[in-house]
Amino acid sequence: MTVAYIEDIPRHEGQDVTVRGWLYNRTPKGKLQFLIVRDGTGMIQAVAFRPQVGEEVWARCERLTQESSIIVTGMVRKEPRAPGGYEMSLTNLDIVQIADEYPIALKEHGTGFLMEHRHLWLRSPRQRAILKVRAEIIRACRNYLDDHGFTLVDAPILTPAACEGTSTLFETDYFGDKAYLSQSGQLYNEATIAALGRTYCFGPTFRAEKSKTRRHLMEFWMIEPEAAFYTQEDNMRLQEEFVSYIVQTVLKNRAEELKTLERDTTVLQRVVPPFPRITYDEALEILRKNGKELAWGDDFGGDEETILAEQFDKPVFVTHYPVTCKAFYMQPDPNRPEVVLCGDLLAPEGYGEIIGGSQRIHDLALLEQRIAENKLPKEAFEWYLDLRRYGSVPHSGFGMGIERMVAWICKLPHIRETIPFPRMLDKMYP
Repeated sequence: MTVAYIEDIPRHEGQDVTVRGWLYNRTPKGKLQFLIVRDGTGMIQAVAFRPQVGEEVWARCERLTQESSIIVTGMVRKEPRAPGGYEMSLTNLDIVQIADEYPIALKEHGTGFLMEHRHLWLRSPRQRAILKVRAEIIRACRNYLDDHGFTLVDAPILTPAACEGTSTLFETDYFGDKAYLSQSGQLYNEATIAALGRTYCFGPTFRAEKSKTRRHLMEFWMIEPEAAFYTQEDNMRLQEEFVSYIVQTVLKNRAEELKTLERDTTVLQRVVPPFPRITYDEALEILRKNGKELAWGDDFGGDEETILAEQFDKPVFVTHYPVTCKAFYMQPDPNRPEVVLCGDLLAPEGYGEIIGGSQRIHDLALLEQRIAENKLPKEAFEWYLDLRRYGSVPHSGFGMGIERMVAWICKLPHIRETIPFPRMLDKMYP
């Protein structure tokens, strides 16, 4: 007997196959029982006809509870009314385990309850669709960079110093010394580009931000390319192509999942280069016109980013932020040293920043000055300063948060659904 995955069922029309999975739902109707079976690749309806399957198999079907694990065998046939357009005429059913009463019944539940049962909530069609889109985004990221001359180089998770600022670090003991969970692999990428030219790292990053917004997690995944001899202009062109490739790949390969999520893909179809660009000063003017008065030098929060992104029908770059509201390593604009050569890429539809990038300081004296101005411990950055002592070159890079990208592409109301087990300010279970 052929064992098949549900996603491959169309290949087996007219054949007897065996499917191994879980019972999503069961509907009895007289001499018929309709079993919706899922196996992680899809769902199929298996129809048990009592006179055909016999009393023993019929009794097994009647015992089934939601999420019982089962092995079903039957003939595949086309049925436009069934999930997936095919169904199985059941000939046999073996029970692997009868599930206890399942806490997540096929009805509406509150978010708090679902988060407490996140390990089970993942089985729902919506959560499965999100995870498939997430995997497609990650695959697209890797494929694009691998195919465009970037080499994956892993950055450490335990680090001796901060990248973005000490106020949001998770501190841990490292055999008597202080260590921190990584906020970013960027500084290490800046070392590897001198060996490989263009590199990227991909892994978990941690921010101890006491934030409960719909955009923030304490632990999230970030992909960070870095390239020697790239200007910030080169950097933004790379981001345009990169983001467009990701979005178009998801549209092509995950259409069914986006349909499950009821995602209107019109906006996503417009995500092609070039992306609009505005300066920080122009952004302040847009915000003033929309009733948001900020002082020059203030950073933008979620509300401000939403207003700015609403002015455009595709992602928009906000460039040339003040030195005072950006990280110590960003290169000042030589024509206007009070601003830096940077750009935040804001997604439309209220999703805010999905990428932050900049040209990095390549001058040793200036970098030493910025470390001192930010009151950072110079001894922790001696290795980083070495990169400016031995063959320093202009270079640029960016970081893209996977979860925010997932939230935007899937149009999710909260970032907690973008990762299998979210870590939030008030949540570390399960």
